[in-house]
Amino acid sequence: MPNPKHRFSKTRTAKRRTHYKAVAPTITICSNCGASVLYHRVCGECGYYKGKLAIEKAATA
Repeated sequence: MPNPKHRFSKTRTAKRRTHYKAVAPTITICSNCGASVLYHRVCGECGYYKGKLAIEKAATA
């Protein structure tokens, strides 16, 4: 396996690492109950996805 022959400068390393950043997840509002939901996920509160029932939620007593 080849090894580097010269040391990389701090500037060069920093330029490469500028693209490593945290991205906030995209959140939408559930059309059925109004809860905050991640995109392309079933709503955890009511169990609906795209206006259709995806998961039967048990009623709490």
